[in-house]
Amino acid sequence: MSAMDASFYFVEDENVPMHVGSVLVFEGPAPSYGDVIRLFLSKMDSVPRYRQRVKSLPLHVGRPVWVDDDHFQILYHVRHTAVPSPGGDDQLRNLAGRLFAQRLDLSKPLWEVWLVEGLENGRWAIISKVHHCMIDGVAGTDLMQLLLDWREEAELPEPKEWKPQPSPSQLDLVVDGVRDAVWTPVKHLAAIPAFARSLRSGSELLDIGRAVLGSLPGTAKRLTSSTAGSLNGPIGPHRRWVWAKADLAEVKKIRKSVGGTVNDVILTAITHGFRELLAKRGELVDGQVVRTMVPVSMRAADEHDRLDNRVSAVLVNLPVSTLEPLERLASIREQMDDLKGSRQAAGADVLTKAGNFAAPTLLALGSRTAMRFPQQLLQTVTTNVPGPRVPLFMLGRALKEIYPYVPIASTMRISIGIFSYLDQITFGINADFDGVPDVQVLADGIRAGFDELLAVAATPAG
Repeated sequence: MSAMDASFYFVEDENVPMHVGSVLVFEGPAPSYGDVIRLFLSKMDSVPRYRQRVKSLPLHVGRPVWVDDDHFQILYHVRHTAVPSPGGDDQLRNLAGRLFAQRLDLSKPLWEVWLVEGLENGRWAIISKVHHCMIDGVAGTDLMQLLLDWREEAELPEPKEWKPQPSPSQLDLVVDGVRDAVWTPVKHLAAIPAFARSLRSGSELLDIGRAVLGSLPGTAKRLTSSTAGSLNGPIGPHRRWVWAKADLAEVKKIRKSVGGTVNDVILTAITHGFRELLAKRGELVDGQVVRTMVPVSMRAADEHDRLDNRVSAVLVNLPVSTLEPLERLASIREQMDDLKGSRQAAGADVLTKAGNFAAPTLLALGSRTAMRFPQQLLQTVTTNVPGPRVPLFMLGRALKEIYPYVPIASTMRISIGIFSYLDQITFGINADFDGVPDVQVLADGIRAGFDELLAVAATPAG
């Protein structure tokens, strides 16, 4: 595992299941459970990680490694359930929320899929869970080929016989782990000249450093802004998971009228949602912000088949205390432009990769400590994953909607996953069950944020 992948594995505990997930809703009729099993078996050879489990070393003398599961059983990972017919959105969301709150079995390959029947209008759904140490959002989009096809009528190849590779002995793993702990830092140090040669010019590294240093005053100012205290706190084992929707045509109309990028408009609508949440709680005050971490993919165009985490992040203040929506949009746009110009995402990726220098034991302790240390720096995470703009199918049934799930951890009680498919943008809002009983206010507020911007866009200038 890489340093980042290992950190996601190490931070998991009874209150912090570290998997990402999604709910995929299809038009009916539902396929048989047997057909779904056959579909998965026909695709397994293209994703060998799905037959592998994690093996940890004593005292974490080396990073966890992936080994073939001698007892892999597809029927354990692909499951079948139903909601009372006719099941509506509330029933599906409640079921998904319960399943997402449950931890994956760390002794088995770290994924599950549930076939859900009984939805109204003949619809059915797939609920999927994959551990974050195994896959990041952008790689996850590529792996949807495991289930989906671009063609309505697709032929399934015959499953091939699979035999697990022998697992290395504990002694071999310990020896390799010690060697890795010693030689990995040396290898990364040796790679620095190659990295420097890969820059577009000899001065690019210096330019990145200057840009990041030049942005520090603005960054420091953002980090000292007053934040909403009730959005941070201890989390328990249960989750509330809700969703919101918007049309891409709406976002483009807003963007064309008032400016900004699609992401700027989305973050502005989310800002409205948090503003309404805090206002309903009686906690909205002047100068207040909600600080979000926005993951940024660092994956190159030729790396979309790699099953690892290649993400960096930037911090953005959502100006919840600002009354006028256009002023909120302008604030977010200014911050995003500043962050792009400062190359902070690239700088953060360098810091993330510095984890490769940490001994695995320190990595385990450090990642666990970081996720548990009481802090008020971040209130939420907003992860935007662009999806396909063409129709997808599973066993001849059309995929209609996709809703994402992003885990919460440490003292952050709310996370927001954002996914686009065809002409629809969906928001999966994950929250601690006890700490955020009013999470639906946030979801409704995000939708209202788009409506507010649409009203402004429709108002004639002057």
